[in-house]
Amino acid sequence: MPTLRKNSLYRKLILKSFRFFYLLFLGVFYLLFFPFIFILSLKTKYRHSLFARFFYLQATPSKDTEIWFHACSFGEVKSLEPILTKLLEQEKHILLTTTTQTGFDLALKIFASKKNFQVLYLPFELLLPLWKSHLTSLKTLVVTESELWFMLFFTAKTLNAKTFLVNARISDRSYDRYLKFRFYYARVFALIDKVFAQSKNDALRLEHLGAKNIEVFGNLKIFTKIEPTRLYNKPNKLVIVAGSTHLDEEKLVLKSFLEFKKSYPHSLLILAPRHPERFDDVYEMLEGLKVSRVSQDGIDEESDVLLLDILGDLNNIYRIADIVILCGSFVKVGGHNPLEPAFFETKLLSGPYIFNQYALFDCIEGYIIVQDDLELTQRLLEYETLPHSKIKNQSQKLDILLENFVDE
Repeated sequence: MPTLRKNSLYRKLILKSFRFFYLLFLGVFYLLFFPFIFILSLKTKYRHSLFARFFYLQATPSKDTEIWFHACSFGEVKSLEPILTKLLEQEKHILLTTTTQTGFDLALKIFASKKNFQVLYLPFELLLPLWKSHLTSLKTLVVTESELWFMLFFTAKTLNAKTFLVNARISDRSYDRYLKFRFYYARVFALIDKVFAQSKNDALRLEHLGAKNIEVFGNLKIFTKIEPTRLYNKPNKLVIVAGSTHLDEEKLVLKSFLEFKKSYPHSLLILAPRHPERFDDVYEMLEGLKVSRVSQDGIDEESDVLLLDILGDLNNIYRIADIVILCGSFVKVGGHNPLEPAFFETKLLSGPYIFNQYALFDCIEGYIIVQDDLELTQRLLEYETLPHSKIKNQSQKLDILLENFVDE
């Protein structure tokens, strides 16, 4: 018993020492970079977020807050929408913090009319203890993905709140960087009660960094409702969509499509570049073909190739697709979200580089991985025998997750 007490005192001393030097480091950082932060905050893009985060110029949390969610930006906030909606239906008092303007704006757009809901920017670590006197009713903190801020979790634990990390992942690219700061992350994970990892690989990496009580849960995007925002009429052609293409992928897909079109002339390719700044370059690359732009001509059935040059329209195009070639996977980008084309039960083909999307591919069935343009061409020519993709049933998992967050 004395040994256990001695070990406990030793751990507390280590934590106290770490916190002291961590706050000292943050204080020095704050003083040194204050002028640069101030100048940056004058830019329209950062004005609201930086003033709120670094100068404490925003409202304080409601004293009724029971569950505090933190999400970095737009994508993370969107992934939390089904969870927040269910908890608000249970009349829970919720605080959502973000670090970016896009995440903040989306939260307001979705939940502005909801009662018992508040959205704020997450203060800089040095300023977080100022919130303690306001969060007197806090029972649970839920943080998404890789927002591993020490004072965020420390503040919650000093208020005796349960702490969770959800949708947790460590990418191939960032793992070595995390390992270099393993000492820091071990201190953070000591403050986290439970981790919900996206995949087994993520779980192993998180455990190596010091995480405990890890459950492989999958990606929260499986709960996000997929809805078309515009209803295009299905062309009287076989429609192949190349979704979220990156540099060089358009050429690869186009090569396979033109070979396919020799056997199936009554077919149409819709190219959807991932980045809007590439729209004009891709259009110029298609010179010599019968091509049109969706923004100008809509779904022109007389064309051989359509360029989807409208942001936020890809789901609407997936709805009318027969075959989807999901890109960002033929170059080492890591793939893109397969749930959207699988929701519409398209015949789904992907390249081999899906290392950022393993958890989402685990949630669907009926997709085909192809290695290169030759295999892509062959699979297209066999399209009649290709399976239809679909999302596996995940309905019960959301309720199980919520049970962890609600303190009855």
